[in-house]
Amino acid sequence: MDTDHDRPGATGAVPDADTSALAERLRILEEENAVLRQRLDATGSALGTATAAPTGARAQGRLRAVGAVVLIALGALLAPAAVIAAWAERTLTDTDRYVATVAPLAADPVLQSALSGRLTGLVMEQIDVGALLDEVSTAMDENGIAPRASAALGALEAPLTSGVQNFVREAADRVVQSDQFEAVWEQANRTAHEQMVAVMQGADGALLQIGDNGQLSVQLAPMIELVKERLVEAGLGIAASIPQVNASFTIMQTSQLVEVQNRYAQVVALGTWLPWVALILLAAGVLVANRRMRTLVVAGLALAASMLVLGLALTIARGLYLDALTGIVLRLDAAEVVFDQVVSFLRVTLRTVGVLGIVVAIAAYLAGSSRSARAIRAGVGRGLDGARGYAEGRGVSSGPVGLWLGRHKGVLRAVVVIVAALVILLAGNPTPALVLWVAIVAGLLLVLLELLSRQAPEMSGDPDAQAST
Repeated sequence: MDTDHDRPGATGAVPDADTSALAERLRILEEENAVLRQRLDATGSALGTATAAPTGARAQGRLRAVGAVVLIALGALLAPAAVIAAWAERTLTDTDRYVATVAPLAADPVLQSALSGRLTGLVMEQIDVGALLDEVSTAMDENGIAPRASAALGALEAPLTSGVQNFVREAADRVVQSDQFEAVWEQANRTAHEQMVAVMQGADGALLQIGDNGQLSVQLAPMIELVKERLVEAGLGIAASIPQVNASFTIMQTSQLVEVQNRYAQVVALGTWLPWVALILLAAGVLVANRRMRTLVVAGLALAASMLVLGLALTIARGLYLDALTGIVLRLDAAEVVFDQVVSFLRVTLRTVGVLGIVVAIAAYLAGSSRSARAIRAGVGRGLDGARGYAEGRGVSSGPVGLWLGRHKGVLRAVVVIVAALVILLAGNPTPALVLWVAIVAGLLLVLLELLSRQAPEMSGDPDAQAST
Protein backbone atom coordinates (compact mmCIF):
# COMPACT_ATOMS: atom_id res chain seq x y z
CA MET A 1 0.00 0.00 0.00
CA ASP A 2 1.41 3.32 -1.08
CA THR A 3 1.89 6.13 1.31
CA ASP A 4 1.47 9.86 0.46
CA HIS A 5 5.13 10.65 0.25
CA ASP A 6 5.65 7.84 -2.19
CA ARG A 7 3.23 9.37 -4.78
CA PRO A 8 4.59 11.63 -7.47
CA GLY A 9 3.59 15.20 -6.89
CA ALA A 10 3.33 14.86 -3.20
CA THR A 11 4.79 17.61 -1.05
CA GLY A 12 8.53 17.29 -0.43
CA ALA A 13 9.20 15.18 -3.50
CA VAL A 14 10.62 16.97 -6.67
CA PRO A 15 11.31 14.91 -9.77
CA ASP A 16 14.78 15.18 -11.36
CA ALA A 17 13.35 16.41 -14.71
CA ASP A 18 11.64 19.36 -13.08
CA THR A 19 14.81 20.30 -11.21
CA SER A 20 16.87 20.39 -14.40
CA ALA A 21 14.29 22.52 -16.20
CA LEU A 22 14.23 25.00 -13.31
CA ALA A 23 18.00 25.26 -13.26
CA GLU A 24 18.11 25.84 -16.99
CA ARG A 25 15.49 28.60 -16.72
CA LEU A 26 17.46 30.35 -13.95
CA ARG A 27 20.60 30.23 -16.07
CA ILE A 28 18.80 31.79 -19.01
CA LEU A 29 17.41 34.54 -16.79
CA GLU A 30 20.89 35.31 -15.45
CA GLU A 31 22.28 35.59 -18.98
CA GLU A 32 19.44 37.88 -19.99
CA ASN A 33 20.04 40.03 -16.92
CA ALA A 34 23.73 40.25 -17.79
CA VAL A 35 22.89 41.35 -21.35
CA LEU A 36 20.45 43.93 -20.03
CA ARG A 37 23.05 45.29 -17.62
CA GLN A 38 25.56 45.63 -20.47
CA ARG A 39 23.00 47.46 -22.60
CA LEU A 40 22.14 49.77 -19.73
CA ASP A 41 25.81 50.54 -19.16
CA ALA A 42 26.33 51.20 -22.83
CA THR A 43 23.23 53.42 -22.98
CA GLY A 44 24.41 55.39 -19.96
CA SER A 45 27.85 55.94 -21.49
CA ALA A 46 26.30 57.03 -24.77
CA LEU A 47 23.99 59.43 -22.98
CA GLY A 48 26.91 60.87 -21.07
CA THR A 49 28.94 61.28 -24.22
CA ALA A 50 26.00 62.80 -26.06
CA THR A 51 25.48 65.24 -23.21
CA ALA A 52 29.14 66.17 -23.04
CA ALA A 53 29.51 66.59 -26.83
CA PRO A 54 26.88 69.35 -27.22
CA THR A 55 28.30 71.14 -24.21
CA GLY A 56 31.80 71.16 -25.76
CA ALA A 57 30.43 72.12 -29.16
CA ARG A 58 28.48 75.00 -27.68
CA ALA A 59 31.56 76.27 -25.86
CA GLN A 60 33.63 76.06 -29.05
CA GLY A 61 30.87 77.78 -31.02
CA ARG A 62 30.70 80.64 -28.54
CA LEU A 63 34.48 81.03 -28.69
CA ARG A 64 34.44 81.17 -32.48
CA ALA A 65 31.59 83.69 -32.45
CA VAL A 66 33.45 85.96 -30.04
CA GLY A 67 36.63 85.65 -32.15
CA ALA A 68 34.71 86.55 -35.32
CA VAL A 69 33.16 89.63 -33.69
CA VAL A 70 36.52 90.83 -32.40
CA LEU A 71 38.30 90.32 -35.73
CA ILE A 72 35.59 92.01 -37.79
CA ALA A 73 35.37 94.92 -35.34
CA LEU A 74 39.13 95.44 -35.52
CA GLY A 75 39.08 95.27 -39.32
CA ALA A 76 36.22 97.76 -39.56
CA LEU A 77 37.91 100.14 -37.12
CA LEU A 78 41.21 99.97 -39.02
CA ALA A 79 39.57 100.41 -42.44
CA PRO A 80 39.23 104.26 -42.29
CA ALA A 81 42.82 104.63 -41.10
CA ALA A 82 43.93 102.26 -43.85
CA VAL A 83 42.14 104.30 -46.52
CA ILE A 84 43.68 107.55 -45.26
CA ALA A 85 47.14 106.00 -45.06
CA ALA A 86 46.88 104.57 -48.57
CA TRP A 87 45.70 107.94 -49.94
CA ALA A 88 48.54 109.81 -48.21
CA GLU A 89 51.12 107.29 -49.39
CA ARG A 90 49.92 107.43 -53.01
CA THR A 91 49.83 111.24 -52.99
CA LEU A 92 53.36 111.42 -51.57
CA THR A 93 55.06 108.79 -53.72
CA ASP A 94 53.06 108.59 -56.98
CA THR A 95 53.88 111.53 -59.27
CA ASP A 96 50.98 110.82 -61.63
CA ARG A 97 48.52 110.70 -58.73
CA TYR A 98 49.92 113.94 -57.28
CA VAL A 99 49.73 115.74 -60.63
CA ALA A 100 46.21 114.43 -61.20
CA THR A 101 45.32 115.87 -57.78
CA VAL A 102 46.70 119.41 -58.19
CA ALA A 103 46.57 119.94 -61.97
CA PRO A 104 42.79 120.70 -62.07
CA LEU A 105 43.37 123.61 -59.69
CA ALA A 106 44.87 125.64 -62.53
CA ALA A 107 41.49 125.62 -64.34
CA ASP A 108 39.38 126.47 -61.29
CA PRO A 109 37.98 130.05 -61.55
CA VAL A 110 38.21 130.68 -57.81
CA LEU A 111 41.85 129.68 -57.62
CA GLN A 112 42.59 131.58 -60.84
CA SER A 113 41.12 134.71 -59.30
CA ALA A 114 43.15 134.23 -56.11
CA LEU A 115 46.36 133.64 -58.06
CA SER A 116 45.73 136.61 -60.31
CA GLY A 117 45.20 138.85 -57.31
CA ARG A 118 48.38 137.59 -55.68
CA LEU A 119 50.41 138.10 -58.86
CA THR A 120 48.97 141.60 -59.34
CA GLY A 121 49.90 142.60 -55.83
CA LEU A 122 53.46 141.32 -56.21
CA VAL A 123 53.97 143.12 -59.51
CA MET A 124 52.48 146.39 -58.21
CA GLU A 125 54.91 146.26 -55.30
CA GLN A 126 57.69 146.53 -57.86
CA ILE A 127 56.08 149.35 -59.87
CA ASP A 128 56.20 152.59 -57.85
CA VAL A 129 53.93 154.96 -59.81
CA GLY A 130 54.64 157.81 -57.39
CA ALA A 131 58.40 157.52 -57.91
CA LEU A 132 57.89 157.47 -61.66
CA LEU A 133 55.80 160.65 -61.54
CA ASP A 134 58.45 162.33 -59.39
CA GLU A 135 61.05 161.51 -62.01
CA VAL A 136 58.83 162.93 -64.74
CA SER A 137 58.14 166.08 -62.72
CA THR A 138 61.84 166.61 -62.10
CA ALA A 139 62.59 166.21 -65.78
CA MET A 140 59.87 168.72 -66.65
CA ASP A 141 61.29 171.25 -64.21
CA GLU A 142 64.76 170.78 -65.62
CA ASN A 143 63.46 171.37 -69.12
CA GLY A 144 61.61 174.55 -68.09
CA ILE A 145 58.11 173.18 -68.53
CA ALA A 146 55.42 175.16 -66.74
CA PRO A 147 55.21 174.46 -62.99
CA ARG A 148 51.46 174.04 -63.26
CA ALA A 149 51.92 171.04 -65.51
CA SER A 150 54.39 169.53 -63.06
CA ALA A 151 51.98 170.07 -60.19
CA ALA A 152 49.16 168.50 -62.17
CA LEU A 153 51.13 165.29 -62.39
CA GLY A 154 50.94 164.88 -58.63
CA ALA A 155 47.16 164.94 -58.78
CA LEU A 156 47.25 162.15 -61.35
CA GLU A 157 49.12 159.73 -59.09
CA ALA A 158 46.03 157.98 -57.70
CA PRO A 159 44.18 157.48 -61.01
CA LEU A 160 47.41 156.48 -62.75
CA THR A 161 48.15 153.95 -60.02
CA SER A 162 44.64 152.55 -60.35
CA GLY A 163 44.98 152.41 -64.11
CA VAL A 164 48.30 150.61 -63.95
CA GLN A 165 46.91 148.18 -61.39
CA ASN A 166 43.93 147.40 -63.63
CA PHE A 167 46.32 146.95 -66.54
CA VAL A 168 48.45 144.53 -64.53
CA ARG A 169 45.36 142.67 -63.26
CA GLU A 170 44.09 142.18 -66.79
CA ALA A 171 47.46 140.83 -67.85
CA ALA A 172 47.54 138.51 -64.83
CA ASP A 173 43.99 137.32 -65.60
CA ARG A 174 44.96 136.50 -69.16
CA VAL A 175 47.99 134.61 -67.91
CA VAL A 176 46.17 132.40 -65.38
CA GLN A 177 43.32 131.71 -67.81
CA SER A 178 45.54 130.70 -70.69
CA ASP A 179 46.30 127.17 -71.82
CA GLN A 180 49.95 128.03 -71.43
CA PHE A 181 49.46 128.65 -67.72
CA GLU A 182 47.73 125.28 -67.23
CA ALA A 183 50.64 123.56 -68.98
CA VAL A 184 53.17 125.51 -66.90
CA TRP A 185 51.25 124.72 -63.71
CA GLU A 186 51.08 121.00 -64.47
CA GLN A 187 54.72 120.76 -65.49
CA ALA A 188 55.85 122.76 -62.48
CA ASN A 189 53.95 120.45 -60.14
CA ARG A 190 55.26 117.36 -61.90
CA THR A 191 58.81 118.63 -61.55
CA ALA A 192 58.15 119.71 -57.99
CA HIS A 193 56.80 116.33 -56.89
CA GLU A 194 60.21 114.75 -56.55
CA GLN A 195 61.24 117.80 -54.58
CA MET A 196 58.16 117.45 -52.42
CA VAL A 197 59.31 113.98 -51.43
CA ALA A 198 62.65 115.51 -50.47
CA VAL A 199 60.78 118.15 -48.46
CA MET A 200 58.83 115.44 -46.65
CA GLN A 201 62.12 113.85 -45.81
CA GLY A 202 63.36 117.11 -44.32
CA ALA A 203 65.19 118.79 -47.22
CA ASP A 204 64.42 122.33 -48.42
CA GLY A 205 62.74 122.80 -51.76
CA ALA A 206 62.76 125.61 -54.28
CA LEU A 207 59.38 125.06 -55.91
CA LEU A 208 57.33 123.48 -53.15
CA GLN A 209 57.90 124.30 -49.48
CA ILE A 210 56.39 123.38 -46.13
CA GLY A 211 56.63 126.12 -43.51
CA ASP A 212 57.06 125.70 -39.79
CA ASN A 213 53.32 126.16 -39.27
CA GLY A 214 52.37 123.63 -41.94
CA GLN A 215 51.92 125.92 -44.95
CA LEU A 216 52.16 124.06 -48.24
CA SER A 217 53.17 126.77 -50.71
CA VAL A 218 54.20 126.99 -54.37
CA GLN A 219 56.87 129.42 -55.51
CA LEU A 220 55.45 132.11 -57.83
CA ALA A 221 58.67 133.35 -59.46
CA PRO A 222 58.08 131.47 -62.75
CA MET A 223 54.52 132.82 -62.95
CA ILE A 224 55.64 136.39 -62.23
CA GLU A 225 58.09 136.12 -65.11
CA LEU A 226 55.21 135.04 -67.33
CA VAL A 227 53.16 138.10 -66.25
CA LYS A 228 56.15 140.37 -66.92
CA GLU A 229 56.39 139.05 -70.46
CA ARG A 230 52.69 139.75 -71.04
CA LEU A 231 53.02 143.30 -69.66
CA VAL A 232 55.98 144.10 -71.90
CA GLU A 233 54.14 142.68 -74.90
CA ALA A 234 51.15 144.90 -74.01
CA GLY A 235 53.32 148.04 -74.00
CA LEU A 236 54.22 148.50 -70.33
CA GLY A 237 57.96 148.52 -70.91
CA ILE A 238 58.75 149.39 -67.30
CA ALA A 239 57.69 145.86 -66.32
CA ALA A 240 60.90 144.57 -67.90
CA SER A 241 62.87 146.22 -65.08
CA ILE A 242 61.01 144.30 -62.37
CA PRO A 243 63.62 142.19 -60.53
CA GLN A 244 63.15 138.52 -59.75
CA VAL A 245 60.61 138.20 -56.96
CA ASN A 246 60.89 135.48 -54.32
CA ALA A 247 57.27 134.98 -53.31
CA SER A 248 54.95 132.04 -52.78
CA PHE A 249 51.28 131.11 -52.86
CA THR A 250 49.95 129.01 -49.97
CA ILE A 251 47.74 126.23 -51.30
CA MET A 252 47.21 124.48 -47.96
CA GLN A 253 47.97 125.18 -44.32
CA THR A 254 47.63 122.62 -41.53
CA SER A 255 49.86 121.51 -38.70
CA GLN A 256 49.34 117.90 -39.84
CA LEU A 257 51.72 118.52 -42.75
CA VAL A 258 54.58 119.05 -40.33
CA GLU A 259 53.65 115.78 -38.62
CA VAL A 260 53.58 113.99 -41.98
CA GLN A 261 56.95 115.50 -42.85
CA ASN A 262 58.41 114.25 -39.57
CA ARG A 263 56.96 110.76 -40.02
CA TYR A 264 57.28 110.31 -43.75
CA ALA A 265 58.73 106.77 -43.55
CA GLN A 266 55.96 105.63 -41.18
CA VAL A 267 53.29 107.09 -43.48
CA VAL A 268 54.71 105.19 -46.46
CA ALA A 269 54.85 101.94 -44.47
CA LEU A 270 51.31 102.36 -43.14
CA GLY A 271 49.96 103.18 -46.57
CA THR A 272 51.51 100.01 -47.95
CA TRP A 273 50.57 97.49 -45.25
CA LEU A 274 47.65 98.82 -43.22
CA PRO A 275 45.02 98.16 -45.94
CA TRP A 276 46.15 94.53 -46.14
CA VAL A 277 46.03 94.20 -42.35
CA ALA A 278 42.44 95.45 -42.28
CA LEU A 279 41.46 93.12 -45.13
CA ILE A 280 43.11 90.11 -43.45
CA LEU A 281 41.32 90.83 -40.17
CA LEU A 282 37.94 90.96 -41.90
CA ALA A 283 38.67 87.76 -43.84
CA ALA A 284 39.86 85.98 -40.68
CA GLY A 285 36.68 87.02 -38.88
CA VAL A 286 34.60 85.40 -41.62
CA LEU A 287 36.69 82.22 -41.68
CA VAL A 288 36.48 81.54 -37.92
CA ALA A 289 32.75 82.26 -37.72
CA ASN A 290 30.16 79.52 -37.28
CA ARG A 291 27.91 80.88 -40.02
CA ARG A 292 30.28 82.28 -42.58
CA MET A 293 27.81 83.67 -45.10
CA ARG A 294 25.89 85.52 -42.42
CA THR A 295 29.17 86.80 -40.99
CA LEU A 296 30.27 87.91 -44.47
CA VAL A 297 27.10 89.99 -44.69
CA VAL A 298 27.97 91.61 -41.37
CA ALA A 299 31.58 92.21 -42.46
CA GLY A 300 30.48 93.89 -45.69
CA LEU A 301 28.00 96.14 -43.91
CA ALA A 302 30.56 96.97 -41.21
CA LEU A 303 33.05 98.00 -43.90
CA ALA A 304 30.45 100.19 -45.60
CA ALA A 305 29.49 101.74 -42.25
CA SER A 306 33.14 102.53 -41.47
CA MET A 307 33.44 104.37 -44.80
CA LEU A 308 30.29 106.33 -43.99
CA VAL A 309 31.87 107.36 -40.69
CA LEU A 310 35.04 108.38 -42.55
CA GLY A 311 33.00 110.51 -44.94
CA LEU A 312 31.29 112.27 -42.04
CA ALA A 313 34.65 112.79 -40.32
CA LEU A 314 36.05 114.28 -43.53
CA THR A 315 33.15 116.71 -43.72
CA ILE A 316 33.70 117.76 -40.12
CA ALA A 317 37.45 118.11 -40.72
CA ARG A 318 36.73 120.35 -43.72
CA GLY A 319 34.68 122.72 -41.59
CA LEU A 320 37.28 122.78 -38.82
CA TYR A 321 40.05 123.42 -41.35
CA LEU A 322 38.26 126.37 -42.91
CA ASP A 323 37.37 127.79 -39.49
CA ALA A 324 41.02 127.61 -38.49
CA LEU A 325 42.01 129.59 -41.60
CA THR A 326 39.46 132.35 -41.05
CA GLY A 327 41.35 135.62 -40.74
CA ILE A 328 44.64 133.96 -41.74
CA VAL A 329 44.23 133.65 -45.51
CA LEU A 330 42.85 136.36 -47.77
CA ARG A 331 40.77 134.06 -49.96
CA LEU A 332 38.94 131.51 -47.85
CA ASP A 333 37.02 130.34 -50.92
CA ALA A 334 40.32 129.42 -52.59
CA ALA A 335 41.35 127.43 -49.50
CA GLU A 336 38.01 125.62 -49.72
CA VAL A 337 38.62 124.73 -53.37
CA VAL A 338 42.13 123.51 -52.61
CA PHE A 339 40.95 121.32 -49.72
CA ASP A 340 38.21 119.73 -51.82
CA GLN A 341 40.62 119.03 -54.67
CA VAL A 342 43.38 117.64 -52.47
CA VAL A 343 41.01 115.14 -50.79
CA SER A 344 39.14 114.30 -54.01
CA PHE A 345 40.90 110.95 -54.44
CA LEU A 346 40.35 110.19 -50.76
CA ARG A 347 36.62 110.67 -51.27
CA VAL A 348 36.68 108.44 -54.37
CA THR A 349 38.52 105.74 -52.42
CA LEU A 350 36.16 105.72 -49.45
CA ARG A 351 33.15 105.61 -51.77
CA THR A 352 34.70 102.72 -53.67
CA VAL A 353 35.36 100.75 -50.48
CA GLY A 354 31.87 101.52 -49.21
CA VAL A 355 30.24 100.30 -52.43
CA LEU A 356 32.44 97.21 -52.34
CA GLY A 357 31.26 96.43 -48.81
CA ILE A 358 27.62 96.73 -49.85
CA VAL A 359 28.16 94.53 -52.94
CA VAL A 360 29.86 91.86 -50.83
CA ALA A 361 27.05 91.98 -48.27
CA ILE A 362 24.38 91.57 -50.96
CA ALA A 363 26.25 88.70 -52.63
CA ALA A 364 26.75 86.93 -49.30
CA TYR A 365 23.08 87.38 -48.43
CA LEU A 366 21.93 85.89 -51.73
CA ALA A 367 24.28 82.93 -51.25
CA GLY A 368 23.26 82.44 -47.61
CA SER A 369 20.88 79.99 -45.97
CA SER A 370 18.17 82.39 -44.81
CA ARG A 371 14.60 81.63 -45.81
CA SER A 372 14.30 84.75 -47.97
CA ALA A 373 17.60 84.03 -49.76
CA ARG A 374 16.52 80.44 -50.46
CA ALA A 375 13.20 81.71 -51.79
CA ILE A 376 14.96 84.16 -54.11
CA ARG A 377 17.32 81.47 -55.39
CA ALA A 378 14.43 79.07 -55.86
CA GLY A 379 12.47 81.65 -57.83
CA VAL A 380 15.46 82.43 -60.06
CA GLY A 381 16.10 78.69 -60.49
CA ARG A 382 12.52 78.07 -61.56
CA GLY A 383 12.74 80.91 -64.04
CA LEU A 384 15.99 79.59 -65.51
CA ASP A 385 14.60 76.04 -65.65
CA GLY A 386 11.55 77.33 -67.44
CA ALA A 387 13.67 79.25 -69.95
CA ARG A 388 15.92 76.23 -70.48
CA GLY A 389 12.93 73.92 -70.94
CA TYR A 390 11.29 76.36 -73.36
CA ALA A 391 14.46 76.51 -75.45
CA GLU A 392 15.02 72.76 -75.41
CA GLY A 393 11.40 72.20 -76.41
CA ARG A 394 12.18 74.13 -79.58
CA GLY A 395 15.41 72.30 -80.30
CA VAL A 396 17.81 74.82 -78.77
CA SER A 397 20.19 73.20 -76.30
CA SER A 398 23.68 73.78 -74.94
CA GLY A 399 24.48 70.13 -75.73
CA PRO A 400 27.79 68.64 -74.59
CA VAL A 401 29.02 72.07 -73.52
CA GLY A 402 26.10 72.33 -71.14
CA LEU A 403 26.87 68.88 -69.72
CA TRP A 404 30.48 69.92 -69.14
CA LEU A 405 29.35 73.16 -67.48
CA GLY A 406 26.99 71.18 -65.27
CA ARG A 407 29.78 68.85 -64.11
CA HIS A 408 32.15 71.75 -63.30
CA LYS A 409 29.61 74.34 -62.20
CA GLY A 410 30.97 74.68 -58.66
CA VAL A 411 34.53 75.31 -59.85
CA LEU A 412 33.38 77.77 -62.50
CA ARG A 413 31.40 79.75 -59.93
CA ALA A 414 34.50 80.06 -57.78
CA VAL A 415 36.55 81.16 -60.81
CA VAL A 416 34.07 83.94 -61.64
CA VAL A 417 34.09 85.24 -58.06
CA ILE A 418 37.91 85.08 -57.78
CA VAL A 419 38.47 86.85 -61.10
CA ALA A 420 36.00 89.59 -60.12
CA ALA A 421 37.82 90.10 -56.81
CA LEU A 422 41.21 90.23 -58.55
CA VAL A 423 39.98 92.82 -61.06
CA ILE A 424 38.98 95.11 -58.21
CA LEU A 425 42.06 94.47 -56.06
CA LEU A 426 44.55 94.91 -58.91
CA ALA A 427 42.91 97.95 -60.50
CA GLY A 428 45.23 100.96 -60.50
CA ASN A 429 42.51 103.44 -59.58
CA PRO A 430 39.35 101.58 -58.52
CA THR A 431 36.16 103.60 -58.51
CA PRO A 432 32.57 102.94 -57.37
CA ALA A 433 31.58 102.57 -61.03
CA LEU A 434 34.24 99.89 -61.54
CA VAL A 435 33.01 97.93 -58.51
CA LEU A 436 29.40 98.09 -59.69
CA TRP A 437 30.24 97.05 -63.25
CA VAL A 438 32.41 94.16 -62.07
CA ALA A 439 29.59 93.00 -59.78
CA ILE A 440 27.03 93.27 -62.60
CA VAL A 441 29.21 91.39 -65.09
CA ALA A 442 30.01 88.67 -62.53
CA GLY A 443 26.30 88.30 -61.70
CA LEU A 444 25.40 88.00 -65.38
CA LEU A 445 28.10 85.36 -65.89
CA LEU A 446 26.77 83.34 -62.96
CA VAL A 447 23.22 83.54 -64.31
CA LEU A 448 24.45 82.53 -67.77
CA LEU A 449 26.32 79.60 -66.23
CA GLU A 450 23.14 78.41 -64.53
CA LEU A 451 21.15 78.83 -67.72
CA LEU A 452 23.56 76.89 -69.96
CA SER A 453 24.54 74.10 -67.57
CA ARG A 454 22.72 70.78 -67.89
CA GLN A 455 22.61 67.69 -65.73
CA ALA A 456 23.65 64.37 -67.25
CA PRO A 457 20.61 62.07 -67.71
CA GLU A 458 20.33 59.15 -65.30
CA MET A 459 21.35 55.89 -66.94
CA SER A 460 18.88 53.03 -66.57
CA GLY A 461 18.57 49.51 -67.90
CA ASP A 462 15.90 50.50 -70.41
CA PRO A 463 17.58 50.73 -73.84
CA ASP A 464 14.65 52.72 -75.18
CA ALA A 465 15.10 55.39 -72.47
CA GLN A 466 18.82 55.60 -73.19
CA ALA A 467 18.21 55.83 -76.90
CA SER A 468 15.66 58.60 -76.45
CA THR A 469 18.17 60.47 -74.35
